[in-house]
Amino acid sequence: MSVVAKSMLEELQAAEAKLLVPTYERNAVVFERGEGVHLIDEYGERYLDLLSGIGVNALGYAHPAIERAIVEQSRRLIHTSNLYFHRGQAELAERLVERTGLDRVFFANTGTEAWEGALKFARAHAGMLRSEGREIGTKFLAVEQSFHGRTFGSVATTHKRKYREPFEPVMPGVEFVRFNDVDDLRAKFSSDVCAVLVESIQGEGGIRPLSAEFAATARELTRESGALLVVDEIQAGMGRTGKWFGYQHLGILPDVTTIAKPLAGGIPLGAIVCTNEVARAIHPGMHGTTFGGGPLACAVAIAVIDTMERDGLLAHAATVGGYFQQRLRELQARHTGIVEVRGLGLMVAAELNDAAVAKQVVKKMLERRILLNCTSETVLRFLPPLVVTRAHIDEAIAALDSVLNEVTATGGNDDGQ
Repeated sequence: MSVVAKSMLEELQAAEAKLLVPTYERNAVVFERGEGVHLIDEYGERYLDLLSGIGVNALGYAHPAIERAIVEQSRRLIHTSNLYFHRGQAELAERLVERTGLDRVFFANTGTEAWEGALKFARAHAGMLRSEGREIGTKFLAVEQSFHGRTFGSVATTHKRKYREPFEPVMPGVEFVRFNDVDDLRAKFSSDVCAVLVESIQGEGGIRPLSAEFAATARELTRESGALLVVDEIQAGMGRTGKWFGYQHLGILPDVTTIAKPLAGGIPLGAIVCTNEVARAIHPGMHGTTFGGGPLACAVAIAVIDTMERDGLLAHAATVGGYFQQRLRELQARHTGIVEVRGLGLMVAAELNDAAVAKQVVKKMLERRILLNCTSETVLRFLPPLVVTRAHIDEAIAALDSVLNEVTATGGNDDGQ
C-alpha cells in the first residue's frame, strides 16, 4: 500500500463520521472475512474471537452448514410474508418447542423485539385473566443490573440508568428487585404483578447467574398468583451454558422465554416461546412482524440447531467452558487484580478491581489480536464460538497473563504515567 494512500480504516472512519448516527465507539480495525474462531482484517491478520459478535456466531465463521443453508434457501425463497405459509417456521418451531419444554413460538427479528413481544404477551395474559374474574394487575418486576434491549419496553425493564435516562419517561409500571435477593422479591411481589422478568444469567450485567433459590421463589409466587415468569435467554440460550437454555440449570420451567443472538448463526432472528396458557391471550391481529421468521432465517436456524446436536456442541461448551474457568482461576491466583471468575459453560467472566485496568486489558488484547470486551466497567466478558478449543483457550490465557502484567504495572494508564 502506498504511504500516501489512505487505508480502508481511514476511509471508513471519515465516511462514517460524515454519514452515520454516532451510536458506536468502534475499535480501529476493519474485518473482511472469518474462518472458524478467527476474524481476518484488511491486511490478512487473524484475530482470535472470544466474543463471537456478542454471542451471535456460535458456530464461528464460514461454517459449511450455515453456508450451505444460505445458498440452498436463497436459491428457493428469501422472503414472502407472514400472510402465507412456508415450511421453515413449523420445522424450526418444532425444534424449539422440543428443546425449551414449552408449547408455542412467535418469530421476531431481534432479541429486543422478542423481549418487547414477551412484555405484550404478559400484559395481554393479565387482561385475559381479569376478564375471567382473576385479580391481577399490570406491573412488571424486573431485576437490578438487568439488560433486555434498546426498545422502549426493553429499556424500561433494563436496570442501568445510562440506557434509560436519555429517553425518559420510559414505559411505566416497572419495579426492580435486588439481584438474587429472595426476601426483596417476596416483599415486592403482589397481585399487582403480571410478570416477573429475569435473565437466567445476566450478560451485560456482568455474567451473573441467577440463583436456584431466587428462580424457585419467582416460579412459586407467579404460579400461585397467575402472573407469568418470563426468562430472557437471548445471551445465555442456545447451548452456550452447556444446556440448551440457562433456566434448565435452575430446575424451573418458565411461562415465556425469549431467544435470539446465536439462533440463526448470524442471520437476524429472534423468538418468543411460551405455554399454551399464554398463547390463549393472543389472537390474529394482536401482534406481528414483517421479517420475523422468514424462510432464509428459519433455514439457517434449523441448520444451526442440527449442527449443534450432531457435533455435540453442548457437551463441548460445558467441558471447554469449565477448562476456561479453571485457567482463569489459575490467573487469579497470580494476579490480585482479578477479584472473581464466574460463569457457566462458554459464558465466562473475569472481574477486575479497576475499571481503567479493565479498559486497557481489552485494548491490549486487541493489539495481540484477541477479541473480548468489558461490561459493567470492570468485567472482562468472554463469549467465544462454541467450536473454540482448549488450544485457543491456552493462547488467550497466555496473552491475558502478559497483558495483566503489563497493564497493572502502569495502573491502567496507557502512557505509563
